[in-house]
Amino acid sequence: MKIGLLPRLLIGIALGIVSGLVLPQWGIELFATFNGLFGNFLNFIIPLIILAFIAPGIGELGKGAGKLVGLTAGVAYGSTVLAGLLAFFVGSTVFPNILNVGSLDGNFENPEEFLLEGFFQVEMPPVMSVMTALILAFVIGIGLASINGSALQKGFEDLRSIIEKVIQYVIIPLLPIHIFGIFANMTYGGQVATIMSTFIKVFAIIIVLHLVMLTLQYSTASAISKKNIFTSIKNMVPAYFTALGTQSSASTIPVTLRQTKKNNVKDKVAEFVVPLCANIHLSGSTITIISAAMAVMFLNGMEVTFVEVFPFILALGLTMIAAPGVPGGAVMSAIGLLQSMLGFNDAMLSLMIALYLTQDSFGTATNVTGDGAISIVVDKLMGNQVETEEVNEKKSA
Repeated sequence: MKIGLLPRLLIGIALGIVSGLVLPQWGIELFATFNGLFGNFLNFIIPLIILAFIAPGIGELGKGAGKLVGLTAGVAYGSTVLAGLLAFFVGSTVFPNILNVGSLDGNFENPEEFLLEGFFQVEMPPVMSVMTALILAFVIGIGLASINGSALQKGFEDLRSIIEKVIQYVIIPLLPIHIFGIFANMTYGGQVATIMSTFIKVFAIIIVLHLVMLTLQYSTASAISKKNIFTSIKNMVPAYFTALGTQSSASTIPVTLRQTKKNNVKDKVAEFVVPLCANIHLSGSTITIISAAMAVMFLNGMEVTFVEVFPFILALGLTMIAAPGVPGGAVMSAIGLLQSMLGFNDAMLSLMIALYLTQDSFGTATNVTGDGAISIVVDKLMGNQVETEEVNEKKSA
């Protein structure tokens, strides 16, 4: 009997948690070995996914490509900033009432240090960084659109077909096993559970904020596109649970792309917006970082003001673009801002990293699910132009 992707993901998560409690160390290390190999392969293929989808996608859109880039980036950044403001106003109202202000003792450790490593590793360095792939995809795509190039355009379309095969026959089938190994290792480490039990109230607020943000995003998308909000969200559930396990927006691109198309977003729009938003749209991660940072500040007895946090939110939305695609990448790229703009010391940074990594799965899941809403908005606003380009292509052919 064929089992769908979502049930397989849920089974992987459940079995991973149970296995983390009963498997011996060598069993966890065995799956950690697989995770290391699969994770390295994902890191290798991610820049190629970005290049293979974005570059030909822009080229196919013709002379209006620049407008699509600007529109997508603007909507994504606005969504990220809105998420930060939502987290600030809720946190500044709720946290003083549920936290023991000034009580932090700093005796918490980074949960990542408690994860077991595999028996061996095989390095698979990507041919380029994520940021390089993004810039190169923009340059080539806009260039192809402006010169109406055919030979290079066909080459990138062939590359896209190859990457689609890799996604369909390698990445998607192995994702449930990868997620199983991650949750088994996290459960076996135990430190994550310790931190969650200590900061469970903060985590609960963050998850509620994630759900509120997704509701706002899909309400807006439904109002603009006239699509059914419940159907749109339902179609994106597999992407949510995939990101919950992989902790990586970029690694979830194949699933996000497939589910976005199920919301009747045009292929060209989805294949451009989803890979791009996986790297620039971080509403869930922003909620997690702002909420966790405010919690750490309150627990350290620091004053938390809008004048101080708002510039941090604006800068955060730009800074996280540099490294959002890997587990924990968002908080790592935010460390400099936490030090320079909010005055975090080493102990506060260690706790901040621990808090973020424990919630990283949920923030990433919110990121990628929100990408689906942005795709619906962009598809509605740019749909006529895309259809015109497709008609012109058919006439030319």
